[in-house]
Amino acid sequence: MAYWLDTWSFPNSIEYEYKWEGKYGAKGEKRCRKVNITPEQIRKQNQMNREVRVRRLIKANFYPEDLWITIKYPKGTRKPLCRIKKDFSNFIDSLRGKYRRRGHVFKFIYRMEVGKRGGIHMHMVIPRIRSEDTDLLVQKSWKHGRIHFESIYEYGGYEDLAAYIVKQPDEEVMEQLSFFPEEDRSDFIRYGSSRNLVRPEPERRYRSRWTVRRLIEQGPEPTPGYYIDKNTIRTGVNRFTGMSYLYYTEVKVTPVQRPEGGG
Repeated sequence: MAYWLDTWSFPNSIEYEYKWEGKYGAKGEKRCRKVNITPEQIRKQNQMNREVRVRRLIKANFYPEDLWITIKYPKGTRKPLCRIKKDFSNFIDSLRGKYRRRGHVFKFIYRMEVGKRGGIHMHMVIPRIRSEDTDLLVQKSWKHGRIHFESIYEYGGYEDLAAYIVKQPDEEVMEQLSFFPEEDRSDFIRYGSSRNLVRPEPERRYRSRWTVRRLIEQGPEPTPGYYIDKNTIRTGVNRFTGMSYLYYTEVKVTPVQRPEGGG
């Protein structure tokens, strides 16, 4: 019988994923029977998987004080997508140079959107330079309008941010997208990122069935210096694989900040 633990380590937290066959991890148990899956259930599962991937990508590269920015054009501005992409590329090149001259690494995740009234704007996650007024530095690099600034913490944290970045357009937005050439529409329903992001991978270890049984009966214990976020504890059976699982996250009691000049 298979029992394994995937551990995802981040600067301020650790995520644990235990998986095993059967309900309780007892000797001789078989994995639960898979059930028939509807297209809607597959869609929801795929969306959840995207949210998890992006949440981990953000956690591996950004800190709670880093910035979530919304880049806007003046109201009523209408430009072809090719021109907007050029404006955005120039903005990124300008910021990359400014960060480099200050001894900092510039990296980002972005999502381009069209609003319900047809206006185009961009969202980005970027590092904050703690020794400078990063908002002024960023605003001066955008020559076409204003930028709204929030910290990742102020927005609601990694989970809310990841859900927003990978959200699917609603009916009103899809109506606005219908006015764009078909080859341009995909730019508004996917996210992008810089190439220098850390791509997190789990450490996999195989566990004994007694370890899994004890974990189920007694619950997880936090690592010294961490506490278990009770809201992250999830147990159940994956309807797609028939495997049982236990997920939870440990959070550092004393969070660390981005090191000066760090990536």
